[in-house]
Amino acid sequence: SSGINAEYGFTSLKMYYPGEGEPLGLVLEEGGVVTECQIKTMEADEILDFNFTSIGVQNKIIMKSECLKDAFSDLDVSSHVIEMLMSPDSPWFRLSTFGHAGTTTNEYPKDSDMVESFECTKTQINKYKLTLLKPSIKALLQSTKISIRMDDRGFLSLQYMIKTEDGNTCFVEYLCAPDEDNED
Repeated sequence: SSGINAEYGFTSLKMYYPGEGEPLGLVLEEGGVVTECQIKTMEADEILDFNFTSIGVQNKIIMKSECLKDAFSDLDVSSHVIEMLMSPDSPWFRLSTFGHAGTTTNEYPKDSDMVESFECTKTQINKYKLTLLKPSIKALLQSTKISIRMDDRGFLSLQYMIKTEDGNTCFVEYLCAPDEDNED
C-alpha cells in the first residue's frame, strides 16, 4: 500500500509471503529510504479446537457478576492457576487458587441469591492458567451477569452480559483451554 506523507513525500509498504515455512517479507520506503526485513514464521504444532457447542456442555451456572468480581479481587495473585469445581452436590461451585500465602477458596451454593441458574450433570474439576483468565476480568468488571460453562473436554466458556450506555445488551465470550501441565 502507499500513501502521501506531507513531510517526506510518498510512503509505501510492500508485504510478501511466498508460502508455508517461508518468512514474511516487508519492504518500507519512506522519503527515499528503503527498509527491508523478513520475519520468520512458524507452523502451529496443533490447532486447538475451540468448537464450543451446547452439545458437549456438561455443567453450566449463570450468576450475578458481583460475587465473581469480589472473588477475583480475593484471589492469590502469586498462584499460577485457578481451579474451578462444579458438582451436582455440595460445594456445587468452587474457585481455588494455590499461592505463597496458601490456598484461597470461594464457594457458591446452587441456592444462593447470586445464582440464577445451575445445571450440573457430573463433577468436574479443572485448572486454568490465571494469566490466561486475567484479560477477561475487564469484561467481568463491566458485566451484570456471567454464564460459566464447562464442556466434556474441560474447556471453559465465560459469557459476560453487559448493558451498554444506550440500554442495549451485548455479550462478550471468553474461551480457555484447561491447564494440561497441572493435571493430577
